[in-house]
Amino acid sequence: MATLQATTTSTGATVTDAQAVRQLCEAHCFGTLNWEVDEEGELIIWGYDAFEIYETREDGLPDYEGGLVTHEFLRKLANYLEPGEELDIQTAGYTKCRFPVLAKRYVVRDGEVLYADLSTLNPIEE
Repeated sequence: MATLQATTTSTGATVTDAQAVRQLCEAHCFGTLNWEVDEEGELIIWGYDAFEIYETREDGLPDYEGGLVTHEFLRKLANYLEPGEELDIQTAGYTKCRFPVLAKRYVVRDGEVLYADLSTLNPIEE
């Protein structure tokens, strides 16, 4: 069995309502990732796992049957970022020496959520 080795990190972003963001994060499972909203209202996310979010069941476990809700979570979070703030979340990883390598990036800013991965291939300009 192959085991995913991944690391996730984010920039910090100041939120408008720290308590509401804490409640939003507590209502979701981040796997083994950590998150924190400090006293100044700055949110950061980090850890050794891929950035994949599930809702939390009543027993505190991830709701795998409900599927991933990463995009929905980020859209809700976008409403709480201070104007001009940007949350940049990046994940990189691999499964042994197998292809493909995992790389994805989410950027939350100005009320929108942007996503990038390694799926596009563009020609190099001369």
